[in-house]
Amino acid sequence: MRNPPNETRSKPLDRTSHRKCILTGESFSPEQLVRLAMGPDGQIAPDVRAKAPGRGAWIGVNRAALEMAVAKGQLKGALSRAFKTGQIDIPDNLMEQLEKALKQATLDRLGLEARGGTLLTGSEKIETAARRDDLAMLLHASDAGQDGASKLAQAWRVGSDREGDDLRGITLPVDRQGLSVALGRQNVVHIGIIDKRAAERVSHMLARWIRFMGSDEMPGAVEEKVA
Repeated sequence: MRNPPNETRSKPLDRTSHRKCILTGESFSPEQLVRLAMGPDGQIAPDVRAKAPGRGAWIGVNRAALEMAVAKGQLKGALSRAFKTGQIDIPDNLMEQLEKALKQATLDRLGLEARGGTLLTGSEKIETAARRDDLAMLLHASDAGQDGASKLAQAWRVGSDREGDDLRGITLPVDRQGLSVALGRQNVVHIGIIDKRAAERVSHMLARWIRFMGSDEMPGAVEEKVA
């Protein structure tokens, strides 16, 4: 999407304020919503990092609800009101663009945490951290073996003195190859995040992605792990 000429870049996102979903009218923190931006030609594009210049419109519904809103013309109407123009061009693959952008933002976040030294890979390192109660979040590739994932979750429960709780790792909707590329490491099957703030940063990205895909379980599981 091209930037409007002579347009100043938008201010940094104020994460203490709330935004209203243009489809439901409900208010949420920006981290729970997805921003849509409009180019000079009226084309709508995802702005999941909320950094595109100009005005934006916010949505807080999942993919199925958004597809229905598009089919009924509700999204175009809401965008027209938000941007105060009828020249709205919604691409046919908007849903695919959104899902891809949310996935990439989450993987980019994990990559940044890897470079910042706030996460571990490798079962032995993660298990040691878990038993020391140094683990803030546990993640698994979609093709991780159940035995390995369960073993690490058990170590986490023991180390954090929560053996009676349903404390378990989160299975990501991306396989080990995708995680390996994102982190720049080989054969990433499990990820242990050892910094609480890093876990919160990852959880915000991940929960938003999973919500859009239509899961109700994921957001609560993330919040529980970093509480």
